[in-house]
Amino acid sequence: MAFILNILNFVLGGFAVTLGWLFATVISAVLIITLPYTRSCWEITKMSLVPFGNDIVHIKYLDPNNAGSDVLGKMLNVVWFIFCGWWLCLMHIFVGIGQCVTLVGIPTGLAHFKLAPISLFPVGQRVVSKEMAALARQHAAEKEFELRRNA
Repeated sequence: MAFILNILNFVLGGFAVTLGWLFATVISAVLIITLPYTRSCWEITKMSLVPFGNDIVHIKYLDPNNAGSDVLGKMLNVVWFIFCGWWLCLMHIFVGIGQCVTLVGIPTGLAHFKLAPISLFPVGQRVVSKEMAALARQHAAEKEFELRRNA
């Protein structure tokens, strides 16, 4: 089912958003100063191409000691929002609205609405399978539960 929905997303305009993300990825790789954005851009490019069967998880759930969740990551996200995040978010919103206008495109349109807020602040986001995302979130919740229970 995910394969069919991914093809439907591509046909109904998801390719346009994927091209936008691919453009942002290439620009961030070419300009040396924006190199920290390249990994995040590539992760969201993959997600915009195949949004079904995958999920986006913040790096703090996968590796709590990673630099993507610290102050530098937050500063990079603010700079990203100012220069690129808002127009990619608008692309997701417009493509999502266009897909939701068609009855068959409602699931793919909702996937773009899920990607819109992530496109505003992508640094520290990783694309993983739905199963891996559920396990990572469950593990983080168990650790949080243990910390609060022992406090």
